[in-house]
Parts: sequence; structure tokens; C-alpha cells
Amino acid sequence: MPLSEQPLALTWQMDFTPYARCVSLVRKQVVRAMTGWGCAEDDTAAAVLISSELVTNAIEHAHVPGERFGITLAVTRRHCLIEVADPLTTAPWITSPSLDDEHGRGLNLVATLAEDFGHHRRADGGKTVWARLTLTGPGRSSPPVGGI
Repeated sequence: MPLSEQPLALTWQMDFTPYARCVSLVRKQVVRAMTGWGCAEDDTAAAVLISSELVTNAIEHAHVPGERFGITLAVTRRHCLIEVADPLTTAPWITSPSLDDEHGRGLNLVATLAEDFGHHRRADGGKTVWARLTLTGPGRSSPPVGGI
């Protein structure tokens, strides 16, 4: 059923082992979910980039041997909520990389693309880093039934 006809959030969730090769799989799965829901191409591209950055951070900065991380994507008519859960409680932080730095721009990109982002601790330990993206494509003009 297309996004414009959905009254509630559409969701996709998956757990992964923290290996770099999972990033490309997450990208493919986010594209598959969002295009299947009828999301606009620009919205899908933004969600893929945000997901990729959050997952990369979980792999690089929150890797605990034997522990998995999870990603959840929830889409309503107006918003896309992306959540990445990892086993560490350490809060993410935005850095100010120099022009020569090869890393450190991920959360800056997330902050630029997302309407809002943040993190919270989970009751079972670890944290969830989230970003909320305002959708600009089809279905946005319809009033949301459920809000994220």
C-alpha cells in the first residue's frame, strides 16, 4: 500500500553484526523499504545517507565483541524516524574536523539533513541514536494520522 494511503507508521527493523560490510546492506534495505512505501527519491536518498552515517558510527565507535546493533525505520506521511541501537551508553558528539581530516563529519551531515536528532539510553543498556527527517515528497500534503 502506498505511503499516501497509510494511516499509521510503516516500519522496518533489522539487527546486524557490527562489520563494515553491513553498511551497504543497510543502505540497500532502506532503499527497498522506502521505495516500496512510495517515498520520494530525495527523501529516500536523505534517509539512506542518515542511516549510513548512524550505522557507521555504531560500527566504528560502539563495537562490542559478540554484541549486535539494530536499526529501525518508521515512516508516516510527514516524517521518517531512523533509530540505531548499539550496546554502549557513550553519547555521540559532533566534531569540528579540519579540512584535512578524513573522518568526523557524519553527525554534521545528520544534523544538516534531519529536522532533529539525538540519543537516549535504553532500559536494557546501551543507547539509541535517532534522527527525524521531514518528508518532502508524495503524501506530505496529507495530514498525518500518527506522529513521530
